Amino acid sequence: MRSKSKEIVNVNRFVFFTFLVLTGAKSYAQNVSASREEGRAEKDCANGVDDDGDGLSDCADADCFEAPRCHAGGSEENSERACSDWVDNDGDGAVDCDDQDCMVPHIRACRGSWKGPRNGSAGASAGDGEELPEDVGSVEELIGRLGDVDGERSDQACSDGVDNDGDGRIDCADFGCRFDPEVTVCQAQPGMRFSVVGGVGGSIQWNYDRNGNYVSNIPEARFTLLQLRALGPIPFIQNSFFLVQARADEQLRVNFVLFQVPVGNSGHYFNVNSGSALLTANFVMSAANYPLLTPPFYLGNIAEPGNGFAVELGGPVGDTLSIARFRLFGAAGSGQGTGNVGGRFFRNEDRNFSWSAGAQMFFDIAGRIDRFDTLFVYTPNPLGLQFSIGGRYDQRPNERGILWQAGFFFRYWHFLLRGDYFGRYVLDYNAINTTFNVSLSVLIIPKVLMIAGDFGGLYRLASYQGLPPGRRTPEGVSYQPEQTTWRVGVSWFFWRRTGVATMVYTENHREWDPGNPLRYPIERILQLEARFRF
Repeated sequence: MRSKSKEIVNVNRFVFFTFLVLTGAKSYAQNVSASREEGRAEKDCANGVDDDGDGLSDCADADCFEAPRCHAGGSEENSERACSDWVDNDGDGAVDCDDQDCMVPHIRACRGSWKGPRNGSAGASAGDGEELPEDVGSVEELIGRLGDVDGERSDQACSDGVDNDGDGRIDCADFGCRFDPEVTVCQAQPGMRFSVVGGVGGSIQWNYDRNGNYVSNIPEARFTLLQLRALGPIPFIQNSFFLVQARADEQLRVNFVLFQVPVGNSGHYFNVNSGSALLTANFVMSAANYPLLTPPFYLGNIAEPGNGFAVELGGPVGDTLSIARFRLFGAAGSGQGTGNVGGRFFRNEDRNFSWSAGAQMFFDIAGRIDRFDTLFVYTPNPLGLQFSIGGRYDQRPNERGILWQAGFFFRYWHFLLRGDYFGRYVLDYNAINTTFNVSLSVLIIPKVLMIAGDFGGLYRLASYQGLPPGRRTPEGVSYQPEQTTWRVGVSWFFWRRTGVATMVYTENHREWDPGNPLRYPIERILQLEARFRF
């Protein structure tokens, strides 16, 4: 009996629901019919008003289906207006609040349609009562505006629990952390993040002898890059950070690892890493940050010792808002470095040991800049200016050296300018090597086109002395021929910041090395590559 009564109740509910639907449909049809008989229609498809009184306004009304502004794919879907206009603006098959681009804290029209980050950090201390200006076309344009200081735009700065730029917003509540696509730790998924940078393309290299005579060319086309990164907070340690970075294009290899924990409540930290970023971050930054496809390789032999691991202590000098920040670091290893975490090899069973120790200072004159910040310019930048100096002592297997460093980083509006200088004195042979690189990025058309270029080289201010007869350098001593290199490139953002096509021309003039005839003194290289970054 109980089962039968339940069936009767369910039937009654179905009949009642059907009655309501049919009644509503009849009423709606009558309204539409009446409006058409009276000659009314949706006159303005962009005024947010139900002009003909049929319950639907603008692009939701069939009267507007043919209007140009109601067609899919005409613009982006990431603003207050675009996320409430009943149009699939970017043509990706999702309309308004069903589109992931609208699922961000500053879109008030979609509140209640998504839950946001499960950790609740994004938007916790900013944005609830702020009216966004009409000229904000994308979330990136909020960075540096509405009281935001452009100083937190990297995974490291956005996960340390500190208001690095002093604008009242911490980590994922900061506009830079929330809206810069390069920041992954503040995206919707909490905990560990996984990011990929993949590249396909080709190149041709023309080789010349030391007299400038053409010798040969080397064409190539391949899958040029596959970088895999896992990063995020360390479980159960608040304001911590970890990063595991691997390359899987030519062979699978892990090339950088970092584990960082906070020290106190003033923005200081302690980390353990694989020792490849002692005085420059060029060689461990995400491949998504290089507008010229690769870092300037001639910096590596002087700037990085290739030790096995390093420890680092850093933070502001004084309180969190200090313009000065410091790093103290030490590193140790053995054998010859291979560029892989844990990788090493020995020559002739020479069981050796090496170590390094040093310090670096950063001075933020305007804004706040992180040494891992991208070199791309996608939208106009707020003002930022930083200077840095540093030094290090190296005890390598067969030589001792003192290294010094100076650099600057400037960005404003459509421009980004960066310079790095390194010098090294080899104590055992009285040799002095120096290297520098200056790079410039210029945004030509926001969100569409950027050009970049750099210039630099490696030189000997004092040659090696006391070497055995006939030897340029003794076995195991770091040596790199003198060279001058310049590059120029153009980048097209063909799918926001996810898809970027880049063409780069490189000209390299290198000291002639009779011991290596395949290393040509003059190389000219043209590269074309499409990268996908997410």
